Amino acid sequence: MDELDKQIVNHLQDGFPVCESPYQVVADQLGLTEIDLIERIKALLDSGILTRFGPLYHAEQMGGALTLAAVKVPQQQFEQITKIINAFPEVAHNYQRNHALNMWFVIATDVPDRLPEVIIEIEQQTGLFVYNMPKINEYFVGLKLKA
Repeated sequence: MDELDKQIVNHLQDGFPVCESPYQVVADQLGLTEIDLIERIKALLDSGILTRFGPLYHAEQMGGALTLAAVKVPQQQFEQITKIINAFPEVAHNYQRNHALNMWFVIATDVPDRLPEVIIEIEQQTGLFVYNMPKINEYFVGLKLKA
């Protein structure tokens, strides 16, 4: 990342305008053209520096539920299990870890009663026990890059 990429990432962490031309508003604030801003965000995503660019919804405040979950996946089944779990629309942020619990993912549902249903469905489809780790406290950690 160059200095401008760092400025873009830092700026976008503070919010994204909800208006007719949000990219233009941010571009103006950063002294860029709208096209340059969009191309830089796309390049950050394509390179894997950013893994996602979009809104984060607080499922619980919207009447839903969320949890962090993990499973112990036999290595020879990892790809197959990943496809099964990722097929659930409620699953996001699926990560492989170097740990006995080697697959971690977030489940977010639109209604609280759906959360245990999804866990049961994943267990039924994968044959694996899902470790449900709901949050006890929430903390916000911001990443600010030195530009």
